[in-house]
Amino acid sequence: MPRLAAFPKAFMAALCKEGTMTVSEWIQLASKLNVQGLEWYAGFLEMADEKNWSRFRKEVEDIGKVIPMMCCSPDFTHPDAAFREMEIAKQKRWIDMTRTLGGSYCRVLSGQRRPELSVDEGVKLAADSIYACLPHAQERGITLIIENHYKDDFWEYPEFAQKMDVFCQLVDAVNHPNFGVNYDPSNTYLAGEDPVELLRRVSHRVVTMHASDRYLAEGTLEDLRREEGGAQGYAKRLRHGEIGKGLNDYDAIFTELKSKGFNGWISIEDGVDGMEQLARSVEFLKRKIAQHWGA
Repeated sequence: MPRLAAFPKAFMAALCKEGTMTVSEWIQLASKLNVQGLEWYAGFLEMADEKNWSRFRKEVEDIGKVIPMMCCSPDFTHPDAAFREMEIAKQKRWIDMTRTLGGSYCRVLSGQRRPELSVDEGVKLAADSIYACLPHAQERGITLIIENHYKDDFWEYPEFAQKMDVFCQLVDAVNHPNFGVNYDPSNTYLAGEDPVELLRRVSHRVVTMHASDRYLAEGTLEDLRREEGGAQGYAKRLRHGEIGKGLNDYDAIFTELKSKGFNGWISIEDGVDGMEQLARSVEFLKRKIAQHWGA
Protein backbone atom coordinates (compact mmCIF):
# COMPACT_ATOMS: atom_id res chain seq x y z
CA MET A 1 0.00 0.00 0.00
CA PRO A 2 1.49 3.40 -0.94
CA ARG A 3 2.23 5.78 1.93
CA LEU A 4 1.63 9.53 2.00
CA ALA A 5 4.04 12.35 2.75
CA ALA A 6 3.51 16.11 2.76
CA PHE A 7 5.65 18.95 1.40
CA PRO A 8 5.43 22.58 2.60
CA LYS A 9 4.46 24.03 -0.80
CA ALA A 10 2.66 27.00 0.76
CA PHE A 11 5.61 27.92 2.97
CA MET A 12 8.62 27.65 0.67
CA ALA A 13 9.40 31.37 0.63
CA ALA A 14 9.10 31.54 4.42
CA LEU A 15 11.35 28.49 4.93
CA CYS A 16 13.89 29.08 2.15
CA LYS A 17 14.15 32.82 1.52
CA GLU A 18 12.56 34.99 4.18
CA GLY A 19 13.26 32.91 7.29
CA THR A 20 9.84 33.86 8.67
CA MET A 21 8.98 30.23 9.47
CA THR A 22 11.28 27.77 11.18
CA VAL A 23 11.52 24.13 10.14
CA SER A 24 10.35 23.16 13.64
CA GLU A 25 7.21 25.26 13.15
CA TRP A 26 6.49 23.43 9.89
CA ILE A 27 7.00 20.07 11.59
CA GLN A 28 4.47 21.01 14.28
CA LEU A 29 1.96 22.20 11.68
CA ALA A 30 2.38 18.95 9.76
CA SER A 31 1.99 16.85 12.92
CA LYS A 32 -1.77 17.30 12.57
CA LEU A 33 -1.87 15.84 9.05
CA ASN A 34 -2.93 12.21 8.54
CA VAL A 35 0.27 11.27 6.68
CA GLN A 36 3.18 8.99 7.50
CA GLY A 37 6.01 11.18 6.23
CA LEU A 38 7.35 14.64 5.38
CA GLU A 39 9.19 15.23 2.13
CA TRP A 40 12.26 17.38 2.80
CA TYR A 41 13.83 20.21 0.84
CA ALA A 42 17.59 20.71 0.69
CA GLY A 43 17.17 24.48 0.47
CA PHE A 44 15.51 25.08 3.84
CA LEU A 45 17.64 27.89 5.32
CA GLU A 46 18.37 25.94 8.50
CA MET A 47 19.72 22.94 6.55
CA ALA A 48 22.92 24.92 5.85
CA ASP A 49 24.04 23.93 9.38
CA GLU A 50 24.74 20.19 9.34
CA LYS A 51 24.14 20.00 13.10
CA ASN A 52 20.46 20.54 12.36
CA TRP A 53 20.12 17.46 10.20
CA SER A 54 19.93 14.93 13.05
CA ARG A 55 17.89 17.33 15.18
CA PHE A 56 15.18 17.68 12.54
CA ARG A 57 15.08 13.93 11.98
CA LYS A 58 14.42 13.46 15.69
CA GLU A 59 11.72 16.15 15.71
CA VAL A 60 9.93 14.46 12.82
CA GLU A 61 10.23 11.03 14.40
CA ASP A 62 8.96 12.47 17.70
CA ILE A 63 5.63 13.29 15.98
CA GLY A 64 5.40 9.73 14.67
CA LYS A 65 6.50 10.42 11.10
CA VAL A 66 9.58 9.84 8.92
CA ILE A 67 11.45 11.73 6.17
CA PRO A 68 11.35 9.40 3.16
CA MET A 69 12.53 11.66 0.34
CA MET A 70 14.60 14.72 -0.45
CA CYS A 71 13.79 17.41 -3.01
CA CYS A 72 16.79 19.15 -4.59
CA SER A 73 17.73 20.62 -7.97
CA PRO A 74 21.12 19.84 -9.53
CA ASP A 75 21.93 21.54 -12.83
CA PHE A 76 23.78 18.92 -14.87
CA THR A 77 23.48 20.43 -18.36
CA HIS A 78 25.95 23.28 -17.97
CA PRO A 79 28.55 23.14 -20.77
CA ASP A 80 31.45 23.79 -18.39
CA ALA A 81 32.87 20.58 -16.89
CA ALA A 82 34.07 22.36 -13.73
CA PHE A 83 30.55 23.68 -13.10
CA ARG A 84 29.11 20.17 -13.51
CA GLU A 85 31.69 18.82 -11.05
CA MET A 86 30.48 21.35 -8.48
CA GLU A 87 26.88 20.26 -9.07
CA ILE A 88 27.89 16.60 -8.65
CA ALA A 89 29.59 17.50 -5.36
CA LYS A 90 26.42 19.30 -4.19
CA GLN A 91 24.32 16.28 -5.15
CA LYS A 92 26.59 13.98 -3.12
CA ARG A 93 26.14 16.26 -0.12
CA TRP A 94 22.36 16.09 -0.59
CA ILE A 95 22.64 12.30 -0.69
CA ASP A 96 24.50 12.44 2.65
CA MET A 97 21.79 14.77 3.96
CA THR A 98 19.09 12.32 2.89
CA ARG A 99 20.81 9.45 4.69
CA THR A 100 21.28 11.45 7.90
CA LEU A 101 17.58 12.35 7.84
CA GLY A 102 16.69 8.67 7.48
CA GLY A 103 15.43 8.99 3.91
CA SER A 104 15.72 6.56 1.01
CA TYR A 105 15.06 8.76 -2.05
CA CYS A 106 16.93 11.84 -3.27
CA ARG A 107 15.81 13.80 -6.31
CA VAL A 108 17.96 14.60 -9.30
CA LEU A 109 17.04 16.71 -12.32
CA SER A 110 18.54 17.08 -15.76
CA GLY A 111 19.44 20.77 -15.66
CA GLN A 112 18.49 23.89 -17.55
CA ARG A 113 17.31 23.85 -21.16
CA ARG A 114 20.11 26.03 -22.47
CA PRO A 115 19.42 27.15 -26.06
CA GLU A 116 22.80 26.03 -27.39
CA LEU A 117 22.35 22.39 -26.30
CA SER A 118 21.06 19.71 -28.63
CA VAL A 119 18.87 16.99 -27.13
CA ASP A 120 21.56 14.33 -27.47
CA GLU A 121 24.23 16.59 -25.93
CA GLY A 122 22.01 17.49 -22.98
CA VAL A 123 20.95 13.90 -22.34
CA LYS A 124 24.59 12.80 -22.33
CA LEU A 125 25.69 15.56 -19.92
CA ALA A 126 22.81 14.79 -17.54
CA ALA A 127 23.18 11.01 -17.73
CA ASP A 128 26.95 11.14 -17.19
CA SER A 129 26.49 13.41 -14.15
CA ILE A 130 23.81 11.15 -12.66
CA TYR A 131 26.07 8.12 -13.19
CA ALA A 132 28.85 10.03 -11.38
CA CYS A 133 26.56 10.30 -8.31
CA LEU A 134 25.19 6.76 -8.31
CA PRO A 135 28.07 4.93 -6.54
CA HIS A 136 27.85 7.47 -3.70
CA ALA A 137 24.09 6.89 -3.50
CA GLN A 138 24.36 3.10 -3.66
CA GLU A 139 26.94 2.96 -0.87
CA ARG A 140 24.50 4.87 1.36
CA GLY A 141 21.36 2.94 0.41
CA ILE A 142 19.82 5.91 -1.42
CA THR A 143 17.84 5.75 -4.68
CA LEU A 144 18.18 8.75 -6.99
CA ILE A 145 14.82 9.79 -8.44
CA ILE A 146 14.44 11.93 -11.53
CA GLU A 147 11.31 14.05 -11.78
CA ASN A 148 9.50 15.23 -14.88
CA HIS A 149 10.02 18.76 -13.67
CA TYR A 150 9.14 22.22 -14.96
CA LYS A 151 11.68 24.69 -13.58
CA ASP A 152 13.56 25.35 -10.39
CA ASP A 153 12.67 28.73 -8.89
CA PHE A 154 16.26 29.96 -9.20
CA TRP A 155 16.93 28.87 -12.79
CA GLU A 156 16.88 31.08 -15.86
CA TYR A 157 15.64 28.38 -18.23
CA PRO A 158 13.06 25.59 -17.80
CA GLU A 159 14.02 21.97 -17.21
CA PHE A 160 16.05 20.45 -20.05
CA ALA A 161 14.05 17.20 -19.89
CA GLN A 162 10.68 18.89 -19.44
CA LYS A 163 9.24 17.45 -22.65
CA MET A 164 8.08 13.84 -22.59
CA ASP A 165 10.32 12.51 -25.37
CA VAL A 166 13.45 14.06 -23.86
CA PHE A 167 12.55 12.88 -20.36
CA CYS A 168 12.00 9.32 -21.59
CA GLN A 169 15.29 9.40 -23.51
CA LEU A 170 17.13 10.43 -20.33
CA VAL A 171 15.38 7.80 -18.20
CA ASP A 172 16.33 5.14 -20.78
CA ALA A 173 19.94 6.36 -20.71
CA VAL A 174 20.38 5.59 -17.00
CA ASN A 175 20.04 1.92 -16.11
CA HIS A 176 20.94 1.32 -12.47
CA PRO A 177 19.19 -0.36 -9.51
CA ASN A 178 19.53 2.86 -7.46
CA PHE A 179 17.78 5.04 -10.05
CA GLY A 180 14.09 5.55 -10.76
CA VAL A 181 11.39 8.07 -11.64
CA ASN A 182 9.54 10.47 -9.38
CA TYR A 183 6.34 11.00 -11.37
CA ASP A 184 4.53 14.35 -11.14
CA PRO A 185 1.32 14.44 -13.18
CA SER A 186 0.74 18.19 -12.81
CA ASN A 187 4.11 19.10 -14.30
CA THR A 188 3.13 17.33 -17.53
CA TYR A 189 0.41 19.93 -18.11
CA LEU A 190 3.06 22.64 -17.88
CA ALA A 191 4.76 20.94 -20.82
CA GLY A 192 1.45 21.00 -22.73
CA GLU A 193 1.32 17.19 -22.64
CA ASP A 194 -0.84 14.35 -21.27
CA PRO A 195 0.20 13.08 -17.81
CA VAL A 196 -1.35 9.63 -18.27
CA GLU A 197 0.48 9.16 -21.58
CA LEU A 198 3.77 10.02 -19.88
CA LEU A 199 3.00 7.67 -16.99
CA ARG A 200 2.33 4.76 -19.33
CA ARG A 201 5.74 5.29 -20.89
CA VAL A 202 7.66 5.32 -17.60
CA SER A 203 5.42 3.51 -15.08
CA HIS A 204 7.78 0.51 -14.94
CA ARG A 205 10.47 2.89 -13.60
CA VAL A 206 8.32 4.92 -11.15
CA VAL A 207 9.40 4.51 -7.50
CA THR A 208 7.91 7.67 -5.94
CA MET A 209 5.28 10.23 -6.90
CA HIS A 210 4.35 13.86 -6.32
CA ALA A 211 0.63 14.42 -5.95
CA SER A 212 -0.94 17.78 -6.67
CA ASP A 213 -3.66 19.15 -8.87
CA ARG A 214 -3.98 22.10 -11.18
CA TYR A 215 -6.93 23.79 -12.78
CA LEU A 216 -7.28 26.22 -15.63
CA ALA A 217 -7.87 29.73 -14.34
CA GLU A 218 -8.75 30.86 -17.86
CA GLY A 219 -8.79 29.55 -21.41
CA THR A 220 -8.33 25.96 -22.56
CA LEU A 221 -5.60 23.33 -22.63
CA GLU A 222 -5.06 24.20 -26.28
CA ASP A 223 -4.34 27.80 -25.26
CA LEU A 224 -1.83 26.45 -22.75
CA ARG A 225 -0.11 24.30 -25.38
CA ARG A 226 0.23 27.27 -27.71
CA GLU A 227 1.80 29.41 -24.98
CA GLU A 228 4.16 26.79 -23.54
CA GLY A 229 7.81 27.27 -24.35
CA GLY A 230 8.15 31.03 -24.32
CA ALA A 231 7.25 31.73 -20.71
CA GLN A 232 10.06 31.44 -18.19
CA GLY A 233 7.69 31.50 -15.21
CA TYR A 234 4.91 29.10 -14.37
CA ALA A 235 2.14 29.15 -16.96
CA LYS A 236 -0.26 31.91 -15.96
CA ARG A 237 -3.34 29.96 -17.00
CA LEU A 238 -2.69 27.14 -14.51
CA ARG A 239 -3.27 27.33 -10.75
CA HIS A 240 -2.55 24.91 -7.93
CA GLY A 241 -5.71 23.66 -6.28
CA GLU A 242 -7.20 21.03 -4.02
CA ILE A 243 -6.36 17.48 -5.11
CA GLY A 244 -9.31 15.76 -6.75
CA LYS A 245 -10.82 19.01 -8.04
CA GLY A 246 -8.41 19.76 -10.87
CA LEU A 247 -7.29 18.32 -14.20
CA ASN A 248 -5.57 15.13 -13.00
CA ASP A 249 -7.38 11.80 -13.41
CA TYR A 250 -6.28 10.00 -10.26
CA ASP A 251 -8.28 6.88 -11.10
CA ALA A 252 -6.35 6.47 -14.37
CA ILE A 253 -3.05 7.32 -12.65
CA PHE A 254 -3.53 4.90 -9.76
CA THR A 255 -4.84 2.14 -12.05
CA GLU A 256 -1.63 2.33 -14.09
CA LEU A 257 0.63 2.48 -11.02
CA LYS A 258 -1.13 -0.44 -9.34
CA SER A 259 -0.81 -2.51 -12.52
CA LYS A 260 3.00 -2.11 -12.31
CA GLY A 261 3.16 -3.08 -8.63
CA PHE A 262 3.85 0.44 -7.38
CA ASN A 263 3.95 0.55 -3.59
CA GLY A 264 6.07 3.64 -2.93
CA TRP A 265 5.75 7.05 -1.31
CA ILE A 266 3.33 9.65 -2.67
CA SER A 267 4.27 13.15 -1.52
CA ILE A 268 1.61 15.86 -1.61
CA GLU A 269 3.02 19.06 -3.12
CA ASP A 270 -0.07 21.17 -2.71
CA GLY A 271 -2.00 23.08 -0.08
CA VAL A 272 -1.04 26.51 -1.38
CA ASP A 273 -4.27 27.87 0.11
CA GLY A 274 -3.48 26.63 3.60
CA MET A 275 -3.40 23.64 5.90
CA GLU A 276 -7.15 22.93 5.71
CA GLN A 277 -6.88 22.53 1.94
CA LEU A 278 -3.86 20.28 2.41
CA ALA A 279 -5.78 18.15 4.90
CA ARG A 280 -8.65 17.73 2.40
CA SER A 281 -6.14 16.68 -0.27
CA VAL A 282 -4.73 14.09 2.15
CA GLU A 283 -8.18 12.61 2.75
CA PHE A 284 -8.96 12.49 -0.98
CA LEU A 285 -5.74 10.58 -1.66
CA LYS A 286 -6.30 8.20 1.25
CA ARG A 287 -9.73 7.30 -0.17
CA LYS A 288 -8.28 6.76 -3.64
CA ILE A 289 -5.40 4.63 -2.34
CA ALA A 290 -7.85 2.46 -0.39
CA GLN A 291 -10.06 2.16 -3.49
CA HIS A 292 -7.22 1.03 -5.75
CA TRP A 293 -4.93 -0.90 -3.41
CA GLY A 294 -7.49 -2.12 -0.88
CA ALA A 295 -8.12 -0.88 2.65
